[in-house]
Amino acid sequence: MYIRRSIENSLMQALENFPVVALIGPRQCGKSTLAKYILKESGKDCVFLDLEKPSDLQKTENAEWFFNTQKDKIICIDEIQRSPELFPCIRSLTDEWGKNGSFLILGSASRDLLRQSSESLAGRIAYKQLSPFLFSEINGTFAIERYFENGGFPRSLLAKNPDISLEWRENFISSFLERDLLQWINFTPSAMRRLWQMLAHLNGQTVNYSNLGKALAISNQTVRNYIDLLSSTYMVDVILPYTSNLGKRLVKAPKVYISDSGIAGALLGIKGFSNLMGHVAFGAMWEQIVLSNIKGEFPNAEIFYYRSSGGAEIDFVVKLNEEIFAVECKASFTSSLSKGNYLAIEDISPKRTFVVSPSEESWSIKKNIDAVSISGLVKSLIS
Repeated sequence: MYIRRSIENSLMQALENFPVVALIGPRQCGKSTLAKYILKESGKDCVFLDLEKPSDLQKTENAEWFFNTQKDKIICIDEIQRSPELFPCIRSLTDEWGKNGSFLILGSASRDLLRQSSESLAGRIAYKQLSPFLFSEINGTFAIERYFENGGFPRSLLAKNPDISLEWRENFISSFLERDLLQWINFTPSAMRRLWQMLAHLNGQTVNYSNLGKALAISNQTVRNYIDLLSSTYMVDVILPYTSNLGKRLVKAPKVYISDSGIAGALLGIKGFSNLMGHVAFGAMWEQIVLSNIKGEFPNAEIFYYRSSGGAEIDFVVKLNEEIFAVECKASFTSSLSKGNYLAIEDISPKRTFVVSPSEESWSIKKNIDAVSISGLVKSLIS
């Protein structure tokens, strides 16, 4: 079993210092496996409830009584978003018990989406986010090509062969649309599927809600709601433009990425890395891989893109520890920058600029501009 060491330590510390700890992230990214491992390693008595299991769900029908019978244990509740009515009870009991490490809750929804349907646990809860596998967690075990094709979801990446991986991803997409999203909003699964597929074709591009609405025969607001829902359930990443007092005419529409390269490939019907390399979406999928690894390694980073009407552009502007970094992604072993890239660097004035490619090597292009691998990018941003 692959243990997520960095998040493991962070979770253990949070359980020691907060009454409630929430581990959030997309479905099937390994939250339950990690939680069970941590509960076992803690050496404390624990009880694990999966709210998708009818017998466990029934135990929460009289939640206050049941939780009080387990008050000396760590109570872990999986898929908490399915029973938002439990939050007021959890809040009341944690105040009454007055101890840390009472509840570990797992959810396949963002903290903002959970807050919409729950009473606030402010001051009582720590949020930790788990992503699909980061490259640092599998580097040396799997080649970048497999990571590119299968994505980072454990069952997809660890599948015995490409056909099983693709079948898992196709089933994931169907079950997500036909079951998992229904708890959040009234929507048409067929329209959501078509939007998701359209976003896969537009991967990494700025979105025009009006054009998408016309193509799907739904309103602009419905498109926005659907994209917000996909974002809140970790299926897409919405990247806003960097507009910090630059006095330039900037592109201000958000960019949207499918949040996993394997899911993007399945939505596009691409089978095999060789076919993926020849697809127009290849470059955008590399951008997404770089983006997801920055987000996973640096959860407190703010990430934007930059594009001006004058042709200046850079894939990502990363604000980390009050410093600005520019990141340009190249899905090849060449790391040359365009005129537009240099114009963007001049506009933004980042501390350093990184050109990220699938190469395992790193080298200096110019002063404060370096070509790096994903691993090299992570090390450079840490230093």
